[in-house]
Amino acid sequence: MSGGVALPNLPGGGIAISGAYGAAREKSLGKDTPSGHWEMAGVPVLTEWGYFPRREPCFPTALTDALIVRAGVPGLLGNRHASGTEIIAELGDAHVTSGKPIAYTSGDSVFQIAAHEDSFGLERLYDICAIARQLVDAYNIGRVIARPFAGAAGQFTRTGNRRDYSQPPPEPTLLDRFGGTTISIGKIGDIFAHQGTGRIIKANGNAELWQKTLAVAGGADENLLALTNFVDFDTLYGHRRDIAGYAAALEAFDTMLPRFEALLRPGDLAVITADHGCDPTWPGTDHTRENVPVLAFGPGIRAAELGVRESFADIGQTLAGHLGLTPLAHGRSFLPEIRA
Repeated sequence: MSGGVALPNLPGGGIAISGAYGAAREKSLGKDTPSGHWEMAGVPVLTEWGYFPRREPCFPTALTDALIVRAGVPGLLGNRHASGTEIIAELGDAHVTSGKPIAYTSGDSVFQIAAHEDSFGLERLYDICAIARQLVDAYNIGRVIARPFAGAAGQFTRTGNRRDYSQPPPEPTLLDRFGGTTISIGKIGDIFAHQGTGRIIKANGNAELWQKTLAVAGGADENLLALTNFVDFDTLYGHRRDIAGYAAALEAFDTMLPRFEALLRPGDLAVITADHGCDPTWPGTDHTRENVPVLAFGPGIRAAELGVRESFADIGQTLAGHLGLTPLAHGRSFLPEIRA
């Protein structure tokens, strides 16, 4: 969202608004997953990450040499900016034959390593990514991502066993400050470097993520903070620039909302937002930087227009107030605007 957010009630059976709606600008300097999530949790990233240049090879020789030696691999393939699915299709067969992992990056601060689950081994891939995480700290890289894939030549597909190795947030987030039960669904734990993320529930794809989210919402936990990252919008449709797939995923998401809303109890507050843009209509395959939607609803939450917030941190500040915490260092709460 980049324009206005006005969504008026329409006469004669038009839109019936029952929650609060608006948008938020990102204050963090990057447009990556950790920056967006941390800012939503009250900690904007106001310093620059390190990035790898678009030339080929893109990684410093000192970095790749050290990784090859410490990981005990015969070499690395790739070593450039690339689409994850495209580079696996191109180099997957050479990887299986040679035993060399595929290393690549994007416009974000990230070092990604792809390897075949069967021929190379999933745990071995994780071990190598843990080594890479140590090595890229010197370059201030936000994440190392393990990108396992399976299948045969011409039919390689990425599996649901991705793992992110993030830097920890630079200061305590809402999750660290919360003293109740925290449940992190999907890749939330990885994004926050498992700081304050509580119980981790893994799930692969939006359908399973919804299943786990509904189970948590319908559970008996009190004083609960639950977070879910619906990853398909990003990995399957946004980065792939699949407009039809993105639209279908939005429709599928919408069909689940009544089931979710029916599980909310008095005192509950739900927020739907995004950590960054990934516009399927934009050129290239990188994240895009744009305003994100902010939708807040639940029993006792009134219809309100929130406008365009100056930071994603307004979400964290609002949740802090709702949970009875002392104010966070960043963000302006919209809680007074939405309480009935």
